[in-house]
Amino acid sequence: MKILVTGGTGFTGAALTLRLLDDGHSVSVIDKDPGIALEEIKQKGAHIVLGSITDRDLVAKSVAGAEVVMHLAAAFREIGVPDSLYQQVNVEGTRIVVEEALKAGARKLVYCSTQGVHGHIETPPGDESSPIAPADYYQQTKYEGELVVQEYANQGIEYVILRPTAIYGPGDPGRFLMIYKRVKKGKFPMFGRGRTFYHPLYIDNLVDAFLLSMAPGAGASEAYIIGDEEYFSIEELVTRVGKAIDVDVSIPHFPILPLIVAGHVCEKACKPFGVTPPIFPRRVDWFRQVRAFRIDKAKRELGYKPRVGIDEGLRKTGEWYRKEGYL
Repeated sequence: MKILVTGGTGFTGAALTLRLLDDGHSVSVIDKDPGIALEEIKQKGAHIVLGSITDRDLVAKSVAGAEVVMHLAAAFREIGVPDSLYQQVNVEGTRIVVEEALKAGARKLVYCSTQGVHGHIETPPGDESSPIAPADYYQQTKYEGELVVQEYANQGIEYVILRPTAIYGPGDPGRFLMIYKRVKKGKFPMFGRGRTFYHPLYIDNLVDAFLLSMAPGAGASEAYIIGDEEYFSIEELVTRVGKAIDVDVSIPHFPILPLIVAGHVCEKACKPFGVTPPIFPRRVDWFRQVRAFRIDKAKRELGYKPRVGIDEGLRKTGEWYRKEGYL
């Protein structure tokens, strides 16, 4: 089967692309950046085009002949870019991808959204019916991308929307790395009580959900929270990371209010210079915003079943960080 993966050289996209290639599919990839897995993807036979999904001609050429489109490309919390970029890529770029997929006769589009469209979960665990309450421009435009996909529901293409929780695993040099680096030092400063819930998602489990979603009729016109089987308090997560890399980590607690203030001040001070602030509100939110969900709908309707548990996933991630020199 021919499949187009947008964002196919990024962390999630590369993992998905490699699995599709291993399963014998013909895969085309669009991404604006080469990513760290570019050579491996090339060697396994993917056709790669470096460019933006906002380029309609490029999308049209890449989607020709594709039966399924996996749409993962997005502007993701980039520093020093205007808000208009998120609208341009996450909303208008999505519209281009859907329209060109329709013209090419693709039968299905799987759209990668985010748990963040639900914002802070007031009464955990949440699910797909939890209020839509995006907390930043990235999350807002990802939800607007969902609405774009839904506009074309009755025009000859099936769609499925996946809302992943906090993705981690080998191949990603960023998302969980800060946690591992702090844990490795043997002391992890915890701002607040450390009881905020966090819902991890191991990369292989997410790829499984993508593969289940591309079957004809599977999950058509529905949205699904995709996460691991369990969620954890952030303090327990830190402790488990310590066990995964054989570090006995201490977790001293500090008041969170000064950190909230510092986050806002640093962000405003650094923005005019295009510099990434050492601390900013979204990073502070990790200590206080609840992310905990039920995954019953995906299990029931897609047959989704997370295969990799937290301890195995954290261990494999730590091994990859060490092997690649990040730890």
